[in-house]
Amino acid sequence: MFRNTVKTTILLAGLGGLMVAIGSIFGRGGAIIGLALGLVMVGFSYWKSDSLAIRAAHAVPADEARYPQYFAVMRELSAKAGIPMPKLYISPEQQPNAFATGRSPEHAAVAVTEGILAACTWDEIRGVLAHELMHVRNRDILIGSVAAAVATGISFIANMAMWGAMLGGGRDDDEGGNPIVLLATAILAPLAAGLLQMALSRSREFEADRSGAELIGTGEPLAQALQKLEVYAARVPMDIAPAQAQAFIVNPLTGRKVSFGNLFRTHPTTEARVERLRSMAVH
Repeated sequence: MFRNTVKTTILLAGLGGLMVAIGSIFGRGGAIIGLALGLVMVGFSYWKSDSLAIRAAHAVPADEARYPQYFAVMRELSAKAGIPMPKLYISPEQQPNAFATGRSPEHAAVAVTEGILAACTWDEIRGVLAHELMHVRNRDILIGSVAAAVATGISFIANMAMWGAMLGGGRDDDEGGNPIVLLATAILAPLAAGLLQMALSRSREFEADRSGAELIGTGEPLAQALQKLEVYAARVPMDIAPAQAQAFIVNPLTGRKVSFGNLFRTHPTTEARVERLRSMAVH
């Protein structure tokens, strides 16, 4: 856990440092604009992350009379984790998947798709729900929202750099503005921010796998579920915005072909996750 916490801190610091570096191109004014933009985006992400994710998945509140086992499992796991039970939702999507959202354990929600209820056993679903509950307890949704907001701010400042280069701007100094540097920044900074954000997402997935397995005493149910979900994700499409894909336990866009797929992964490979789960000595 300590190793993943250090990694998370380094990645978030890298995003913040990148934002400061880009803002410095425009002097103090650019840095202030970037900071203000980042604060607004972080605030919006903090307060609205749950409703945005639920709406994107077309999810509705789960009915306990219809899904009694869903509620029973979550009550048990929430009590073991020592946090309030999140609000429970059902998404009509046929791809087996699940996600957690919300700014804190007191304002959290967990959603499962109709597909996962049909494809997985309740033992496997229990492993998935333990994983999602650990995202809530670890406040991963807040961390992810902050990272996404900072990355968006970096992209905005990079666009300012691009326009500055096109209009012959840049900061006046002894050497004068350098449009080549501005253009390079506009192209490379959003790429670097995206890579850091995705690396952060992969780190948090590994940690949720580990702590979820510890919560239920074994990593095998989640390992089996992940293998199933990976197969279905490649075959059954999901209508979800790419910006929301990192919230799910497996990437719902797996079936889409993307160049340099490993580089731009928001999730670790299923093989790596299963190997780690099965190598854990959980008691």
